[in-house]
Amino acid sequence: MARLEEACDVERFDGDGVISHDELVARVAGKQGLIAMVTDMVDRAVIEAGTSLKVIANAAVGYNNIDVAAARARGIVVTNTPGVLTDATADLTWALILAVTRRLGEGERWVRTREWPGWAFDQLLGMELRGKQLGIVGFGRIGRAVADRAAAFGMTVAHTSRSGDGIPMDRLLSTSDVVSLHVPLTADTRHLIDQAALARMKRTAYLVNTSRGPVVDEAALAWALKNRLIAGAGLDVYEREPIVHDELFALENVVLAPHLGSATSETRTAMADLAVRNAIAVLSGEAPITPVT
Repeated sequence: MARLEEACDVERFDGDGVISHDELVARVAGKQGLIAMVTDMVDRAVIEAGTSLKVIANAAVGYNNIDVAAARARGIVVTNTPGVLTDATADLTWALILAVTRRLGEGERWVRTREWPGWAFDQLLGMELRGKQLGIVGFGRIGRAVADRAAAFGMTVAHTSRSGDGIPMDRLLSTSDVVSLHVPLTADTRHLIDQAALARMKRTAYLVNTSRGPVVDEAALAWALKNRLIAGAGLDVYEREPIVHDELFALENVVLAPHLGSATSETRTAMADLAVRNAIAVLSGEAPITPVT
């Protein structure tokens, strides 16, 4: 904020939670720049109200919350914050993989009930990772960073991506022991993981999502988990955040995290700094650092 206030006149939203859509529409009028969070829906109404806007700087790597086409039509530059959150999100992905395959959520909840009877030989047996296949759907920065960490756990890696390299999606689903999602949310990836996709997975396999919630059909996932079509899931994002599908709460074989992918002090600071530098660059007549192209 100090960097931004040195260069610009700044109006901040200091309320609790997320700014309402109506307030965002009202407050964007007359502004040349908007720094948005991933929870801010910068749709056509916001963009049309911001008649003076030159830049929308999203403090996130994803930008499905912004109507990029509408912004482009009005000559507004849209930027995001790729790169700076890669390691934090890859680390959180592995935290979820370990948590769900070793049943840490179940165990932690059991201990907190004060009813855990102590160690037993066959208690909460999970799946070992060594020798298993990690299937990565989406092989961009974060997908590659997740793959780089797999060797430490003795896993082999298969991947599929929009560029067409890797193996076919159907084969990845049917052969992987852990499937980890790292695709952006687009019309093509919405409900990419549906009933049909889940039915193709191994009955012993696990699904992990740290990308965007609507990539997974949560009703289908709850169905698959209840019927043991897959062994478990680890989720950091949800279809209708902060709402989570009701049936998931009752299931022990799913780990539910509150969108922590980039949640380290270092990473969130770097994201904020990059968003601010993008906004200042455009408002100063310079090229943006990380434009959405």
